[in-house]
Amino acid sequence: MAPSLMPMLALALQATAPPQDVPPPPQEEAKDPLASPVDTIEGRRRPGYEKPLPDPVTQNNIGAVRAPPPEAFPTDQVPVPDRWRLIESLGVIKERWFDPYNQNTLKGDRPINRAKVPWLPIHHDDWFFVASAVSDTVIEPRTFPIPVGVQTTERPQSLDVFGKDASYILSQTFIVGAALIKGSTAFKPPEVEYRLSLAFNVSHVNVPERRVLFVQPSKPSHRTDHFLGVQEAFVDYHLRNTSDRYDFESIRIGIQPFQSDFRGFLFNDQQLGLRFFGNRDNNRFQFNLAALWRLEKDTNSGLNSVVQRPRDDWVFAANLYRQDFLIPGLTSQITAVYNRNRESGRIEIDDNGFPVRPALLGDLRGRDYDVVYLGYNADGRIGRFNLTASAYAALGEDRNSFFTSRPAQIRAFFGAGELSYDHDWIRIRASALYASGDTDPYDDKESGFDAIFENPVFAGADTSYWIRQTIPFAGGGRAVAISGRNGILNSLRSSKEQGQSNFNNPGTVLAGAGADFDLTPGIRLSTNINHLWFASTNVLQTLRNEGSIPRDIGWDLSAATIWRPKATQNIVFRLSGAVLAPGKGFRDLFANSDRNRAYYSVLANVILSY
Repeated sequence: MAPSLMPMLALALQATAPPQDVPPPPQEEAKDPLASPVDTIEGRRRPGYEKPLPDPVTQNNIGAVRAPPPEAFPTDQVPVPDRWRLIESLGVIKERWFDPYNQNTLKGDRPINRAKVPWLPIHHDDWFFVASAVSDTVIEPRTFPIPVGVQTTERPQSLDVFGKDASYILSQTFIVGAALIKGSTAFKPPEVEYRLSLAFNVSHVNVPERRVLFVQPSKPSHRTDHFLGVQEAFVDYHLRNTSDRYDFESIRIGIQPFQSDFRGFLFNDQQLGLRFFGNRDNNRFQFNLAALWRLEKDTNSGLNSVVQRPRDDWVFAANLYRQDFLIPGLTSQITAVYNRNRESGRIEIDDNGFPVRPALLGDLRGRDYDVVYLGYNADGRIGRFNLTASAYAALGEDRNSFFTSRPAQIRAFFGAGELSYDHDWIRIRASALYASGDTDPYDDKESGFDAIFENPVFAGADTSYWIRQTIPFAGGGRAVAISGRNGILNSLRSSKEQGQSNFNNPGTVLAGAGADFDLTPGIRLSTNINHLWFASTNVLQTLRNEGSIPRDIGWDLSAATIWRPKATQNIVFRLSGAVLAPGKGFRDLFANSDRNRAYYSVLANVILSY
């Protein structure tokens, strides 16, 4: 038998043996188990053992003031600093007026201290102040077809229909704004908001030909100008909440921004008006009812001019948004916009001396018109794809068609869509747009689609050559452009800012593709290639007295690099370049003295925001 089993066997035999008369061992005093040694093995402790507490420490401070006993405090609440002062009292944040990233009273992060501004007529402690400042710097060399003045040219003995095409723009805009807001807006709409924003622009433009910047041939071919505009001045009043989740109804009166659709195809501007808006069903429904009275714009800066009489041009808009319709992830919008224009009896000359109303086309007579835009817009996701789409029908009456001097029915259509796909840090885009053109200028029907005030974010936006530049329609109309600055439609207007909508136009067709590359969190590379056509050239042929003009406008290629050093929108650098390779239609309409085959646009832009 193994030796290790011997002790166990002996114990077993003792347990089965009969009892013997053996005197009991002497009784020992019972020991407290907690007093037994703790460390039977080095570094180990018996389970369940708790070490006795040390003796209490006593300290006597003669004359010290004792803290109030617990029963001196209320049992239902304990006073602590509010949520704005608590973070500062803990030393987490030290407020600095010039720091827009951390807690800052000037940025609306904490309420106004009324004791410091007794002159301000506010009551209660839930008023907030928000200040903003933006610097927008633009340097833009570009080329575009420039007609030679009728009376004179910049270079004697070089008379031609088109002259040199190179020019440049230097533009600096400062925007300052302030808002006074009542209410804890982090989780509910403001009760009252007062907002004012002013924009000051100074610009310098140099072109190679006379009578491009000024109507007088005696003036030089360069211009330095400045203007102060009021871009926002409104009061927003919260009418009521319609649910315990802060669905609401509000009203806004004054100069305010309004955008009729997701991408700014029809109307995207800041105008004087009245707007009633709100939401329902936990913000799944949103609605707008707006009446806007259009202000005159400064000719060279495009800013609002409040010192001039407003235009006799009204815009009435109603739209309804529904989230997750038609499918989850897609927001649908239906829109009805009525544009009422009564400016036939007024002649408007811009700041440079060019007539803008009526446009110098056809019979040169003033026009009144009524047009209703009915539209559907969608924005969101369909599976892995991002989708933006718009469709409009323009229906109404032009009281005086400049081709026939008779009333004409307006029947025009528009459609645009952009589909994109995200793969990691790359977004691939495909874009398409169709705006109908007028096929017969003399049939008492105007079928060329035109917007009220477009500012499209589409197909490369203002990086695109065609969207960025104004293309003058020389030879077919005086002081008229085929397409306007920051616009995609070939509308034949005298001015996007000061002219009237024109439904006698050649229309626009675009097909394009592009890609965005997020190289780092702060650097994005964006590329676009678009092909453009006129939908119909019958209007151009009539105005130019030409037998045939091809529809092909050409290829628009652009690329932009955007750098955000702080990965925020506070500091943004952008450098972009675009080239228009003219097609047969564009070359038929335009040329230049150097017979250049392509036109370019370079944009260097710096935006600093506070």
